[in-house]
Amino acid sequence: MKVFLIAGEPSGDRLGAALMRGLRDLVPEISFDGIGGERMTAEGLQSLFPMDDISIMGITEILREYLALKTRIRQTADEVIRQRPDVLITIDLPEFSLRVARLVKAVSDIRVVHYVAPTVWAWRPGRAEKMAAHVDQVLALLPFEPPYMEAAGMRCDFVGHPVVTDPQASDAEAVAFRKTHGIDGPMALILPGSRRSEVTRLLPIFAEVARELHVARPDLRFVLPAAGAVAQLVQEGVRDWPEAPVVIDPAEDPNGDAKRAAFRAADVALAASGTVSLELAAAGTPMVIAYDMNWISRQIIGRMLRVDTVTLVNLVSETRAVPEFIGTECKPAPIAEALLQLLDTPEAQTQAMTVTMERLGKGGPPPGERAARAVLDGIAQAAGPKH
Repeated sequence: MKVFLIAGEPSGDRLGAALMRGLRDLVPEISFDGIGGERMTAEGLQSLFPMDDISIMGITEILREYLALKTRIRQTADEVIRQRPDVLITIDLPEFSLRVARLVKAVSDIRVVHYVAPTVWAWRPGRAEKMAAHVDQVLALLPFEPPYMEAAGMRCDFVGHPVVTDPQASDAEAVAFRKTHGIDGPMALILPGSRRSEVTRLLPIFAEVARELHVARPDLRFVLPAAGAVAQLVQEGVRDWPEAPVVIDPAEDPNGDAKRAAFRAADVALAASGTVSLELAAAGTPMVIAYDMNWISRQIIGRMLRVDTVTLVNLVSETRAVPEFIGTECKPAPIAEALLQLLDTPEAQTQAMTVTMERLGKGGPPPGERAARAVLDGIAQAAGPKH
């Protein structure tokens, strides 16, 4: 069996590697080609070119690299057509991978599977119909996504979210973290995002929240696990915070042990909107979500949004247990008040986090195995009954 995979980001490389392991367990005689990073290469992928060539984020960056990206799209599609694999699996990065799929489908009947459903439930629902023209099957990370894809004419399998297999710190490691940093009382995580634009916009707001919390709860300590690209920016932004917060720099925590211990040790968290809410839920840390953007983005996204919450824990658990302060509501005073209430009464959110992890596949087969079985079942179904 021949499989061609395309991943363009670290998260996709991780999904691809787990899927490759799952496929190899089920089909020992299998070969992998395509585009991937270190994890997929370690599983036996011969990458057509470095994954970093297509790891480009943002409209400005994409426009600047347009010609180079267009060349890579054509090169990749030509290679897929030349190899004629049993299946082409594109992993997220729709700006690149779905353009490859369109070129491949224009001249062949090669089966195309797209891993990670687009967020059509939140905004731009027309993307599903456009995908259906050149995608046969979608592998979804969230349990409520399949109906949206199936309505557009594609098979869609919920295969579980990788967060359920993330390693978690033990209680002993959490206690050791607190002891190392001299934290005896309550502890709050502050997570202002992983992009420079997010940190620049959110950290000043979160700083005001921290000051209000310090007045109300002088015993509360703050810990900021920073993303690598913004670690220095975070360090600079907390110099005048009360009680000298602990900043976890990934350069000093390459295996993520301190970050995991901090997630486990914290009593509450204030976090930017994003998948970090699932990481917090996996660690059992109650949270408040806050996010703001520039005025133009706020107007555009506000008009396009089709849901009343952007927090995945709320969506998956079908509750509104996680308080969120988005756009014009992202103000220090109400955020601080919500965190103080959460410190006193975390029970409702604890239940929602437990339900979320169960619905995302915790306790079941690993997502890589489920994804592999879905891919193989899709191929068999498309081939039809044997005579």
